[in-house]
Amino acid sequence: MAERSLRGMSIGAKSLESDDNVDFAARVEVAYVCPKGHRTILPFAEGAEPPAEWECRCGAVAHQEDADATEADEITKPTRTHWDMLLERRTEQELSELLEKRLQMHRDGWFPDYE
Repeated sequence: MAERSLRGMSIGAKSLESDDNVDFAARVEVAYVCPKGHRTILPFAEGAEPPAEWECRCGAVAHQEDADATEADEITKPTRTHWDMLLERRTEQELSELLEKRLQMHRDGWFPDYE
């Protein structure tokens, strides 16, 4: 009987409270992807602003999965070709005159034939 009376619950080791009638804070799950392809999902409070970067388990910097697509769309500019940049400096008429001049120089033998 003495052994039984000494046995019992460790004080402070276990909580006697239950999760009944407890409302947890609203959560949002945010996915992060690193360059090596590791995907990490972290819960954040609904009102909190999650960071744009997170350190991956491999040590690389992971970025938000959805944020990469939206930022890339916002940043991209229309591609400028060589022709667009050339037209910023000269008109088409100037270019045609320059082309004709160079072709005539080639016909007159100013440029050697490479064969």
